[in-house]
Amino acid sequence: MTPILWRRAEPGDAAALSILGGATFLASFAHDHPGAALLAHIQGAHGAPYYEAALADPEQTILIGETPLGAPVGYAMMMPPDLPVPTDATQDLELKRIYLLAGWQGGGRGDALMGLVEEEARRRGAKRLLLAVYPQNERARRFYARHGFAQIGDMVFMVGDVPFRDLIYTRML
Repeated sequence: MTPILWRRAEPGDAAALSILGGATFLASFAHDHPGAALLAHIQGAHGAPYYEAALADPEQTILIGETPLGAPVGYAMMMPPDLPVPTDATQDLELKRIYLLAGWQGGGRGDALMGLVEEEARRRGAKRLLLAVYPQNERARRFYARHGFAQIGDMVFMVGDVPFRDLIYTRML
C-alpha cells in the first residue's frame, strides 16, 4: 500500500487543495445535489482564493497528505468554530473538512488522519472537536461515530443557492 505523507499545508498548496476539495466534494455529492448549485459551491468554497485566504489565516490549520511522489490525495482543515451551537472559542475547534480521495480511503488511512487531527487540536489547546456532516453521508457518519462523535444539533448548509440540512457532531478530546 502506497503511504500517505502528511504535513502542514503552506501557501503554495492552495491550488492542490482546491483540486482535492472540488474533486472530493463532487464525488461525494453529485448523486443528489443539483449540478449548477454543486458547481457554484465548488467554485466558491473550493476555489484557490478560498484556500489562499485559509492558509494566510493563523487561526486555521490545514494538513495535506501526498504520495511519496508528491501527488495530493487528502487533507484536513481545522478552524475556530463557526456553527450554530454554543461554543467556546478558547476550548473548541471545528474540523471544517476531512477528505481523502476515494482510492485512498480504507486501510486505516482515515483513522490515521483523524489521529493527526486530534493531535493538532490538542496542540492548539482544544478540549472539544465539532464538525458538520450531511445526514445522507452514511459512510462519514459511521466514521465519525467510530471516533466518538455524537450529534448535538443541526443546521442549514448552502450548496450554491440550494439549502441542505447538516448534522452537527462533537466529541471531547
